[in-house]
Amino acid sequence: MSNANRSGAHDEEVVIRVEGLKAAFDDRTILENVTFDVFQGEVFGILGGSGSGKTVLVRHIIGLYEPAAGRVLIEGRDVATAQGEERLAILRRIGVMYQLGALFGSMTLLENVSLPLEEYTALPPDAIELIARLKLKLVGLEGFEHHMPSELSGGMQKRAAIARAMALDPAILFLDEPSSGLDPVTAAAFDQTVLRLARVLGITVVVVTHDLASTFTICDRVIMLHKEARGIIAEGDPHELREKSDNPHVRHFFNREAEEERATEPAGA
Repeated sequence: MSNANRSGAHDEEVVIRVEGLKAAFDDRTILENVTFDVFQGEVFGILGGSGSGKTVLVRHIIGLYEPAAGRVLIEGRDVATAQGEERLAILRRIGVMYQLGALFGSMTLLENVSLPLEEYTALPPDAIELIARLKLKLVGLEGFEHHMPSELSGGMQKRAAIARAMALDPAILFLDEPSSGLDPVTAAAFDQTVLRLARVLGITVVVVTHDLASTFTICDRVIMLHKEARGIIAEGDPHELREKSDNPHVRHFFNREAEEERATEPAGA
């Protein structure tokens, strides 16, 4: 079960608004007319098959790419048009955990988590160390502060990456394929870490995933992207989409069913 009942979600605060987004590179359009809201405090999933544009969409939301059309608002502010201090203020509201963790291998966990604080605050060293230790404790890594990433399991590395993403106390946490490369038991434990953080801290979590077990465990709502549609083909509670959607692509995805390939006649037939 997901961590909250979102039946009244539309009465709640919108923290991310994507309006008519078009993602294009040169003459190739990846996404078009993508529109959705993410509400404060929910765990929101972005699903879809390979090549459907999940990562491209997230990179537009966090300001790495500029939309070819449409806009992305973070807490009411346009990410693409914000400049200077306003842009920095928006980005400080966001934490990102990338798919491979992206920890610096030559730095200890404590140093990895301390880095954003050293770069973006004027806190003294003792305060930075205290905050970094607290973030590691929050994800269950107390006692591993001086370990190198290579000394940890994959699941522990992902938790350390979350601690670093949360160093600046973001309001919104983005997780890119968080269960990728983890065995089922470790992935399930990681899901519980995400749920606990969402409940305890009241943050909004946006997760890009193709892991259905994780989706059904942690996501309050999801959107599903499809490559041929170049956009959203389903939105809602993942359990309801699995049981009730009349879209064949959605049914195949949520029930792990292979889609029939289009038959082609042999040449000369």
